[in-house]
Amino acid sequence: MPITSSAARAAVAAAVTAALLAAVGCSDEGNGGEDRPKDLASQQLEWRPCPAPSEAEGGGPAPSPLPGGTKWECSFMDVPLNYAKPDGETIELALIRAPARDTANRIGSLVYNFGGPGASGVHTLPSLASDYENLRERYDLVSFDPRGVGRSVPVECLDDREMDEYAAEDPTPDDAAEEKTFLEGIEDFTDACEENSGDELPYVGTVNAARDLDLMRQVLGDDKLHYFGISYGTELGGVYAHLYPKNIGRAVFDAVVDPTQGSVQSALGQVRGFQQALTNFSEDCLERGDACRLPGSSVQEIQDWIIGFLDRLDKKPIPGIGERMLTEGQAANGIIQTLYSKEYWKLLEQGLDEADGGNGAVLMAFSDALNGRSENGTYSNIQAAGTAIGCADNKARYTLEQAKAMVPEFRKASPVFGEYLAWGQASCSKWPVPGTWDHPDVSAAGAPPIVVVGNTGDPATPYEGTKAMAQALGKGVAVQVTYEGEGHGSYGSSPCVQEAVNGYLLNGRVPSDGTVCR
Repeated sequence: MPITSSAARAAVAAAVTAALLAAVGCSDEGNGGEDRPKDLASQQLEWRPCPAPSEAEGGGPAPSPLPGGTKWECSFMDVPLNYAKPDGETIELALIRAPARDTANRIGSLVYNFGGPGASGVHTLPSLASDYENLRERYDLVSFDPRGVGRSVPVECLDDREMDEYAAEDPTPDDAAEEKTFLEGIEDFTDACEENSGDELPYVGTVNAARDLDLMRQVLGDDKLHYFGISYGTELGGVYAHLYPKNIGRAVFDAVVDPTQGSVQSALGQVRGFQQALTNFSEDCLERGDACRLPGSSVQEIQDWIIGFLDRLDKKPIPGIGERMLTEGQAANGIIQTLYSKEYWKLLEQGLDEADGGNGAVLMAFSDALNGRSENGTYSNIQAAGTAIGCADNKARYTLEQAKAMVPEFRKASPVFGEYLAWGQASCSKWPVPGTWDHPDVSAAGAPPIVVVGNTGDPATPYEGTKAMAQALGKGVAVQVTYEGEGHGSYGSSPCVQEAVNGYLLNGRVPSDGTVCR
């Protein structure tokens, strides 16, 4: 899910310094990592019972055993901090796995990245394990915290109190004074990241994460990388396929990022996607007649009411949770979070209705979820890591003035969400590390089939990105599967998609290109 932080701060990508990019370019495609110390490629992992997730991973209890009593196992893997100096300093990446049930017919490890960028795979995989239990028949299910995320040398920026203040700031400045405050917020966030994690910021980008994946493949003992990427995980998978096309095994990309777009076009696509999801939500509400709790007799009237509601919050926040007040930006975040899944639509309706009466608790709870805030007031590092990875990957450094000039185009794309993401284009304006690319190269000539799955109603990674990824991977590589549904991602929502994906991953049956699931 590309949007991982507050709406005005997110949707910008990130990576390594220009010098590092030159050192880690495309010269070793498929070479198996000859630039790495042999002792790293042959390191032995110590798998132990998993502890409770750290605060940076999101907190909570240790993962519960799987069906049949299988326990989750965790470990750390050493990787070079700087692949240009493979014999230099190393850092540790946190890993988690659930061993395969059928060891006699085990294929290998199936490595997951759940997106963000900035999401902790160590925290996420156990929470979604029931969706993938069939795949555990022949695979060890494996995920990890990418560098800069969770337990893997996490990027640290603001403390919890400062994050509360940051999340409550006005994301849509209306005058010069508010613009100044907005820019100061970006500067304070950036300064904190540099002060607390400045040595790691040049090395947290997607190219290095892809190189970590190939080292992980070797350390796990696999000749090929079997991979399941979701949302941003599809971008990471595409970059890996470009660097190591001959090392790809069976791979699936779900909720596909468009690799051909720069940050502005990508953000505009998301704005249109969330606008369409809000339209679909409004239509669903209206179809229930008097049972719909929102004012208005048409989609336009409902959305005009939402715009007016957000404008009122801009002037006067309402009570949220505890002593915190629900601001305009937090309400917009809450709405965005509920649009990730149709299952949340009733809660969005409830949240808007209650907020209209002065109770912003539901919308604030969803805003907290988007921002990585736990009930106890601690934050995961998803915002810090997402910004660091984003700003390291993407060359764009839009000033406040340039972002302001984008507002009309973004507002046209979505009168509800456009302004938030337009101002958000200034998020990397003060970042201390230069970006790597305008957009990633994912061409992967010679790679085996990669199944790319797109959801026609996906708001965060619009469906058009699936075709763009398929074309960018190159002729004969991508096999496209379409789910005509709602929400972010397809595998967990469609038995038809699960059948196609499981058939490929478990038995090597490549689905027909152009398969449509309804």
